[in-house]
Amino acid sequence: MNKRLRIAVDMDEVLADTLGKQLRLYNHHYADRINAEDLHGIELADIVPPDRQPWVLQMLHAPGYFADLEPMPGGLEAMGRLCTAHDVYIASAATEFPGSFNDKLNWLERYLPQIPRQRIIFCGEKSVLNVDILVDDTPQHFQGLRGLGLLFDAPHNRHQHGHLRVHNWLEAEAAIAKHSAGH
Repeated sequence: MNKRLRIAVDMDEVLADTLGKQLRLYNHHYADRINAEDLHGIELADIVPPDRQPWVLQMLHAPGYFADLEPMPGGLEAMGRLCTAHDVYIASAATEFPGSFNDKLNWLERYLPQIPRQRIIFCGEKSVLNVDILVDDTPQHFQGLRGLGLLFDAPHNRHQHGHLRVHNWLEAEAAIAKHSAGH
């Protein structure tokens, strides 16, 4: 028997392709050719020359940066299915980028209007969430979490172990279904 679960889903690198935009902007600005495969276990700022690091680090704080991110493959469709079977929340560590709040809210209204605003949570410490499952690309967010953490695969977390890793939204949905069936 499947149980209706409380599921929290991160935005950046889980629902929205933040890294894709970073790479496009950086490569255009510096006429470079860095791609996601170059970032195995590291962030973009870790691979660029030191004189370019401030530009890369400031990029995410630029007004409007989060407004036009592309959805991650399969994410919107998966969210539609999950919302019919479970209570889905968005949990973004947007407090790290306070200027992103409106952009993220607008992005969610555009792409995931089925998620009501009261289920959108901007927090830095996700261990406070009372959820059965958290889908996130940052394993530190699983520390202290009472529910199951699903590590959404991203170049920067490839060296992280000890968490149930999902490589795409089909794997995430399968892991959620398995967890639901066991409860």
